[in-house]
Amino acid sequence: METQSFLTVGALADKYRAAGFTQGSLRWQLFNREQNGLDRAVVRVGRRLLIDETEFVAWLRSQREAAA
Repeated sequence: METQSFLTVGALADKYRAAGFTQGSLRWQLFNREQNGLDRAVVRVGRRLLIDETEFVAWLRSQREAAA
């Protein structure tokens, strides 16, 4: 059984800080999520955005492949 991990922007920034993600950079990516494809990883609950960590990592890998 697969478990999904949903993180807040702050928790995601803390977890991926070594990769260079700050809260500000993540918020910019989230603001532009419809253009950059990150919308597949976002769930909105009221005003809060939660990010599916598995989908975020898949999106991150796709960015690496697109740059190559």
